Amino acid sequence: MKKLSLKTVDKNTWVRTLVLLIALINQGMIIFGNETQPVDTDKLAYYFSFAATAISSVWSWWKNNSFTLSAQQADDYMNGEPDSQG
Repeated sequence: MKKLSLKTVDKNTWVRTLVLLIALINQGMIIFGNETQPVDTDKLAYYFSFAATAISSVWSWWKNNSFTLSAQQADDYMNGEPDSQG
């Protein structure tokens, strides 16, 4: 099993992960009836929440989220950087 190396995870990976978690929490709150911003006009809150979830999901899925040491080393090799993990 590959070891997780969270200390060297790229900041962009953390941002994408955080955005996805916020969108998923918001979706869960809406599903269970806890609207964060109750908007009745054309259910604007639902559409915004869906759009945020869809965009963050595709964004997180598309990007290479390198959490394992071997994936981070492969990223370094791909980018032509010296091996920083040893």
